[in-house]
Amino acid sequence: MKTIAIIPARGGSKRLPKKNILLLDDIPLIVHSILYAKANSDLIDEVYVSTDNEEIKNVALQYGAKVINRPQNISGDLEPTVSALKHVLESIKFEVENIVLLQPTNPLRPENLLKEAFNVYQNENRNSLFTVTRNYQKLGKIYNSRFIPFNYEIGQRSQDLESLFFENGLLYITKANEIFNDIIISEDAFPFEINHIFASVDIDTQEDFDYAEYLLMKTKNK
Repeated sequence: MKTIAIIPARGGSKRLPKKNILLLDDIPLIVHSILYAKANSDLIDEVYVSTDNEEIKNVALQYGAKVINRPQNISGDLEPTVSALKHVLESIKFEVENIVLLQPTNPLRPENLLKEAFNVYQNENRNSLFTVTRNYQKLGKIYNSRFIPFNYEIGQRSQDLESLFFENGLLYITKANEIFNDIIISEDAFPFEINHIFASVDIDTQEDFDYAEYLLMKTKNK
């Protein structure tokens, strides 16, 4: 059975219009994820882009991805990502075992991330895996105009903070049968920790895009 990569890319971005095809390092944003999937062809059998937009479709086809036309009823702002993944599985004609979800808004990924994560996913025999990053900030809540520390006590050293992690969006691997049950992160999901500067990139605004450009340029210059 096959492992496929799915890149969901709607055309209706409001805060950063046409963000999925904006040029990042001279290639459209979505292409970074397409090329990443293709660079891991020893693990990924097919690369699919799910989109409701003709421009995104044309770019995806130009760079060798297969395109699934996403219906308007599952292309709204509030529609969960799993709807697009499920639609892709329902649209193809062969049996799939694993889905690798690559979000185009997380275009920068360490080169060996997928190979390392997939190896853990298989060895741990989990239904899914997703990437997380440790948060080193002193977090709290504001209640009645007062700041209430959440993961520390006032005066505590940063290096002694309770370990908290955030879902960074770089990579998801899920069994196809979980997707059919509308699940991306299963109850037994393995949290694959990656503490890398790329985990701080999630493009939703122009400032996010500018930051990604800066990191990419800095990385290339090294």
